[in-house]
Amino acid sequence: MRQVVRILQKQVARAALHFPAVVLTGPRRAGKTTLFRQVLPHAEYVLLEDPDIGQRAARDPHAFLESMRRPAVLDEIQNVPFLFNYIRTVIDNNPRRMGQWFFTGSQEAPLMQGVGESMTGRAAILQLMPFSLAETPNAGMFEGGFPEVLADPGGRYLWFSSYMQTYLERDVRAVTKVKDLITFRRFLSLLASRHGQMINKTDLGAPLGVSVPTIGEWMRILEITGQIIVVPPYFENFGKRLVKTPKVYIADSGMACHLLGIQSRAELERSPFLGAIFEGFVASELIKSQINRGGRKELYYFRDHQGLEVDFLFPTRKGALWMIECKASKTVFPQMAAPMLSLKKALTVPPEKLLVVHRKAAGARPTEALTPGVSAIPVEDLIPLLNEK
Repeated sequence: MRQVVRILQKQVARAALHFPAVVLTGPRRAGKTTLFRQVLPHAEYVLLEDPDIGQRAARDPHAFLESMRRPAVLDEIQNVPFLFNYIRTVIDNNPRRMGQWFFTGSQEAPLMQGVGESMTGRAAILQLMPFSLAETPNAGMFEGGFPEVLADPGGRYLWFSSYMQTYLERDVRAVTKVKDLITFRRFLSLLASRHGQMINKTDLGAPLGVSVPTIGEWMRILEITGQIIVVPPYFENFGKRLVKTPKVYIADSGMACHLLGIQSRAELERSPFLGAIFEGFVASELIKSQINRGGRKELYYFRDHQGLEVDFLFPTRKGALWMIECKASKTVFPQMAAPMLSLKKALTVPPEKLLVVHRKAAGARPTEALTPGVSAIPVEDLIPLLNEK
């Protein structure tokens, strides 16, 4: 697979002009180091997961940092968080030198703690997720977006299995003291079976024999390590009883398929999870469109106790609101827009766009105006709209 230019590259280059340091977080194997290599081909790279290097840094932090030429990329900085204090001193000795230090980290919470304590105002913080459709057409519902899976589709099962083992043994244990990794792995598969549903911690904990607080802690681990997307309900007061429970998606649809035992596109087509996988794929693309431009994650859903539900409410950078219904069907009908039209009447500020996002039918003419005020577009056509928003 040819080298793909990441959208976030522009944000990294811009941040390097205005900050002495840049911190890049995101899930393991999303391509953080490769991105820095593309932006900084002549920088020095140090992998801090190497125990020998970590010990050298611990023995004499000042000498370790002084030995590096600048700019320097410190990979997996969460393994030696004490270095932030020493790097802060180096930065403060020459605060006008921008773009000198670049850090990657796979565990957002521990890494952010170090940044918050030592690097406030000195570091730009960005996040990278696996490839989006805007970056490569090879990303997809079944494939997901991890670079190595897209580069070698035939090895996807072994890659995902190995990824899970590495993730459990390194990231999970580094974030919290999970004693029973076997049960945690079962929890992951159980959570995948609830992909796109509202979170019920009691329902998740009962078959595993663990408490509700434990499920809450495990959910937190998955979220801060970039493995799940938690979508909260929309917050506007409509004068009626609203469902307040968040929905959850496995962040990478390829990983979701793996956890659900879906091993081919044909299996996915027959799967009862097809609709949920498609919905989660759209959610991931929406989130990627925000963070790839340095923005924050902001995505909601709506559901009231009368059963009215809209898949996503998506605030744009310009302050407008889009409503999006996701349909895995390749054929769209006007009644698919009914929930959005009902909700539109209750909104104080009308949404800018109402979209039914669906899968593209081969050889079929695209349907745009589904019903007055509502457009139907394939997910591939949603991407350019997100780039323009």
